[in-house]
Parts: sequence; structure tokens; C-alpha cells
Amino acid sequence: MTIIVPMKLVVLAAGEGVRMRPLTLNMPKPLLSFGGKTLLDHLFEVLPKEITEAVITVGYLGNKIRKYCGDEFHGRKVAYIEGSMDGNAAGFLKAKSLFSPKERLAVSYGDEVITKKEMEDCLAHEYSWLCYKMENPKNVGVARVDSKNKILEILEKPEVPPSNLVANGFMVGNADLFDYTPDKNKNGEYYFSSLMNTFCKKNDVVAVVGEEDHAHMSTPEDLKRLDEWYRKNSKFNQKK
Repeated sequence: MTIIVPMKLVVLAAGEGVRMRPLTLNMPKPLLSFGGKTLLDHLFEVLPKEITEAVITVGYLGNKIRKYCGDEFHGRKVAYIEGSMDGNAAGFLKAKSLFSPKERLAVSYGDEVITKKEMEDCLAHEYSWLCYKMENPKNVGVARVDSKNKILEILEKPEVPPSNLVANGFMVGNADLFDYTPDKNKNGEYYFSSLMNTFCKKNDVVAVVGEEDHAHMSTPEDLKRLDEWYRKNSKFNQKK
């Protein structure tokens, strides 16, 4: 008999989605739609039974997210944390009181597009980070991995990429993340990825390789591409 250990998902959804304008002028990015459903609907629909609760950090047009999701969304209890203009790491750290020491948790960006299989593959490992392959990953966060596909570190915009694996926005870790100090980005913000990078240096985090065809959702053009992809891809919410 398989014992399911409940865990929480932290959804980082406080950003303005500037690159998605004009679509985000009156709508937070996580509530934009493709395939007839919002990004948050797509994310919650693929959550496995282990994830019984969600904590959503909100900021820009956050009341719309609170109203849309309510206190329960797709069968999961939902709590809200006010995000921070200092970056998503600052918002994440505000959720510390909701977790026990060493408690296993998952973290996703509010605009993350992930299939059920990718979700299951990530949660099959104690700790993991969803990655995608990219031919020339110089302008993104690139994973340096060992022979067992364990992530040693994430290098931001490296001149000579150590691999073709790009770290994306779904991660499985534990509450040690709340004890780390995030690095300050050159734009003045503190990114959650820097917390996860520290976690990788202290723990065995597996790079789970996902499907590239639905990654990189940043602009209105990406949203149109995803809509076309979704309508042709019936496996999106199904197990392979």
C-alpha cells in the first residue's frame, strides 16, 4: 500500500508580467489563458495527490487572483502571501511560518506551463528542478550537472554554457530554502532561483528534462504558440 505524504506548493505569482503587455495591463499574467483555461488552471490541473495545499504569493493585481482562486482551488486549500517589489525570493521568504523545518515542498512560477508527466517525473525524486534543452543557452540560467544528472549549480547567462540544460520554473526542495539569503541581481531584485542554486550546492537535486515544445512563455506571441500547441496536443493533462 502506497502512503501519500501531503505537501504544499508555493506559487510565485506577484510579478507584473511586463514582457506580456498589453495583455497584462489589466490582468495578472497567471490569469491569462490558452486552450480556454488560465495558466493557474493548467498548473493546478496537473498537480498530483501529494500536493494538498497551495501558497500563492500575490502582488500586481493580486485581488483578481484571490477572487479567482478563493480559499480552495481545484480541490486544494489555498493561502495567500503578499509578494514583494524586491523580487520573487523576497515574497517566497515571507511564507516561512507556514512550513515546518525540513518540510518537503514544491515551488512553481505562476506562469509555469508543465505537463502531468513532467510533474510526476519531478516528484519522483526527493529534490528536483525541471529543465529544458536549448541549443545555445547563453542568455538564461544553465545547469551544470554531474554524471548522474545531479545539478551542481546554475550559471546565469554564461559565455561558455556547461550544458544545454536550461533551469525552468518548477522545483522540489524543502524548507531549508527559507534559511538562505538570496543573491541580489544586477537589476536590484532578489530571485528565487538564487535560493534554489544554494540548495543545489547542499543537496542532491536531479535535473528532470522536460519537453521543449511548451517552454518559454514570456510574450503574447508565446501565448499564441501555446494555444496552438495545446489544441493539437491532447496529452497535455494526461499520463503517457
